[in-house]
Amino acid sequence: MNVFVLCTGRSGSTSFIKACQHISNYSASHETLSNSCGDKRFDFPKNHIEADNRLSWQLGQLNEKFGKNAFYVHLKRNSKSVAKSYSKRFLLPKSMIYAYANGIKKLPPESLNPNERYEVCLDYVETVNANIKYFLEDKPHKIEIDLEDIKPKFESFWKTIKAQGNLNLALSEFDHKHNKSSSKTVHWRYSLKHLWLKFLMILRS
Repeated sequence: MNVFVLCTGRSGSTSFIKACQHISNYSASHETLSNSCGDKRFDFPKNHIEADNRLSWQLGQLNEKFGKNAFYVHLKRNSKSVAKSYSKRFLLPKSMIYAYANGIKKLPPESLNPNERYEVCLDYVETVNANIKYFLEDKPHKIEIDLEDIKPKFESFWKTIKAQGNLNLALSEFDHKHNKSSSKTVHWRYSLKHLWLKFLMILRS
């Protein structure tokens, strides 16, 4: 059986896959086919665990390909914490939140102040979680896991999918932070673009 970890991102999916890589009867990876199109986007091997927050925008196709024959994990984290984490990488090139603000909401990211950016981040989190919740309504094989209660929930997940391997090593992965956000990662070009847009707004006022 294939396993899909659906989430908003910034919710522990990297750590989750690190833990799953201690399972011997499943392969596990993170965002491996996110840049693929068509059938190749869902060409995962059998008995594979995949975490990819971008799948929340392709749930219709995921349903057509795997439907009720897969096991689904809705990996969640406190919405405000996720929004705060995304705020730190709001202007990063190719980031999900930049694409959401600019492409979906039609809000130029560089023109938003910090409070407005946070509101967009929170809107993104609530939208994605609602999409996943709706998608999972008719799925028989699923589990909801909160990052704040990750270890006991992961043990339940382990038992449910009949995982084999080293559970203790798997649980130890949650003692380390993976893929941590930092406000220092904002690309200098986007900071410069933000200053330029503010300058233009001042000239127009």
